[in-house]
Amino acid sequence: MNAHAQAIATYGNPKKIQKTARAAEYEVIAQITSNLQRASKDPGHSFPELVAALVQNRRLWTEFAIDLASTENQLPLSLKLQLLSLARFVEKQTDFVLDGTGSATVLIDINYALMCGLSGKGEQL
Repeated sequence: MNAHAQAIATYGNPKKIQKTARAAEYEVIAQITSNLQRASKDPGHSFPELVAALVQNRRLWTEFAIDLASTENQLPLSLKLQLLSLARFVEKQTDFVLDGTGSATVLIDINYALMCGLSGKGEQL
């Protein structure tokens, strides 16, 4: 095997198209949302699974809030403020789900709406 073939085998094909940041965010949100859906179907039976999915979702929204608060984030201020408000709502709703007074459906719906925005398909997803 020549050096070029070894490099491709080790590092992959450099001509391969890399994911955009939007596509990577979409993929992470989709995976977490799928975990939430699966775990919330029977929360009494799979409470540890539900807690794990809620923790993942909470971390995701915490990371969004940190990014939104960054001076490097170039989203319009009004959108940043709306998303930060949504992150705060997700935090509170997560607490309600954990204490049994709320439903994960709201969190799933919010994530789907975000996925629609990231995909550029609006409400079509």
